[in-house]
Amino acid sequence: MELSIASFVQIFVAVLLIIGLMVGNAVVMVYFERKGAGFIQRRPGPYEVGPWGTIQAVCDSMKLLGKQIFVPGNVDWILYFAAPILAFFPVLLLFLPIPFGPYLTGLKVDDGILLILAFAGFGVISNILAGWASNNKFGLLGAARAVSQSIAYEIPMILALLAVVFLSGSLNLSEIVENQGSWPWQWNIFVQPLAFFIYLVSMVGETNRAPFDLPEAESELTAGFHTEYSCMGFALFFLSEYANMLLVSFVCATFFLGGWRGPFLDGFWWTFIKAYVLMLFIVWIRWTFPRVRFDQLLNLNWRWLLPLAIINLWITAVAIKFFD
Repeated sequence: MELSIASFVQIFVAVLLIIGLMVGNAVVMVYFERKGAGFIQRRPGPYEVGPWGTIQAVCDSMKLLGKQIFVPGNVDWILYFAAPILAFFPVLLLFLPIPFGPYLTGLKVDDGILLILAFAGFGVISNILAGWASNNKFGLLGAARAVSQSIAYEIPMILALLAVVFLSGSLNLSEIVENQGSWPWQWNIFVQPLAFFIYLVSMVGETNRAPFDLPEAESELTAGFHTEYSCMGFALFFLSEYANMLLVSFVCATFFLGGWRGPFLDGFWWTFIKAYVLMLFIVWIRWTFPRVRFDQLLNLNWRWLLPLAIINLWITAVAIKFFD
């Protein structure tokens, strides 16, 4: 009984820390994204509120939370309010198996990556519910796009991760990190460069980020599946988007970049450094490349990424069978 209570307390504290991480990550990344956009577009970005505009994101968040909630007519009330909640809270579970460091190994689950992939599907369900319940044609079109895009890019992403699982012989995230060395040439990115590239493209598509932000294309669908959401509803979708960006970056760092292992001294800081370098890469892509058409988005996956992922997985299996 004492063990179960201790485990419950441990998970409760971990969830609180993850919520703090998600909120802090959103505030920090909004600032860096605005500054990065300003740098790329030759403008200053936020600079009025606080030193160098550092408090601008906090003020915007307070303003958003203080606004009145407006609900459009003829919506499905239960599904309308359930969608943002379903987008936010399952993400908390996805961070639990992530091994942040040698002593911060997360939830000890032998099949940690399966847990992440299973609960990640709730994000697509929340998009469907938001678009359907809003009674808005733009929301419904955005939800349909989100489903097609998620199904398409989830497959090559899983196949890219499976190639690393074959090499490691384990689904446990901590063991995958431990099978890599501390120096960059000992990481899986040098053994599986094609899988890393496929995952890199797929993670941008999975998080609905530009140039693959077709479910929210402002020029076509206003805001897509969350067009009719404001205040707390929009804030939960916003937090979940940045949390998903951080999650796929942590998974990428774990599978391909050595996780907490790094030159001179291993530690949790390497996991965060690698993850945030990937986050800044996603931001850079958004403000550098134009948005693709929806047919181009799907053709990139079905014609190129999926065949390449299958070929890479087959070559990996043959190499393990005959050369390991």
